[in-house]
Amino acid sequence: MATPNLLPGTLDVLVLKAISLGEEHGYGLLQRIQRMSRDALVIEQGALYPALFRLERQGLITAEWGQSESNRRAKFYSLTRAGKKQLEQDLVGWKRLVEAMELVLGAQGLEGAR
Repeated sequence: MATPNLLPGTLDVLVLKAISLGEEHGYGLLQRIQRMSRDALVIEQGALYPALFRLERQGLITAEWGQSESNRRAKFYSLTRAGKKQLEQDLVGWKRLVEAMELVLGAQGLEGAR
């Protein structure tokens, strides 16, 4: 099965959600998102690390150096208070979008357009 293309702005909310489940390093976040999506979403490292840098610069996440499970030095990310608030807002917006998409995609004939 092909991996769906992400819509603009999708990666940030996925990363924030993945971090909200517990502090994790970059590669661990890639794996977490892939597991949570049951392998439907595979995020490339080349997309993730710029997103992490951007979210950190915006004050939505913080990073601390630590040791990974493979005993390597790695940055571990966690949400800030602003990141938690942003995630809550993003989730409301995404739920509205999903509901609207389901209505449109599930419409039958002209009745669904009224």
